[in-house]
Amino acid sequence: MRKIPQRTCIVCGEKIDKKNLIRVVKNKEGEVFYDPTGKANGRGAYLCGSDECTEAILKKNALNRAFKMEIDEAVKLKIMDDVKNAKK
Repeated sequence: MRKIPQRTCIVCGEKIDKKNLIRVVKNKEGEVFYDPTGKANGRGAYLCGSDECTEAILKKNALNRAFKMEIDEAVKLKIMDDVKNAKK
């Protein structure tokens, strides 16, 4: 049986199968964006997709901690919108 890769949600800390998580990427240019394919080049951070964890992008600065950098408010709002639209 093949091992299913697991990742940890950057907000709640829950370990979940990678394919069930939402990936946010920081590429070499320092751009941070939602990755619907899960295959974009760069450092990935994962969200479980619950509303609480999605809201924490803004409230708790979860992405700032994950990528160890200051991320612009507009970028965070765009990622939140992309994630919410992807769940529909």
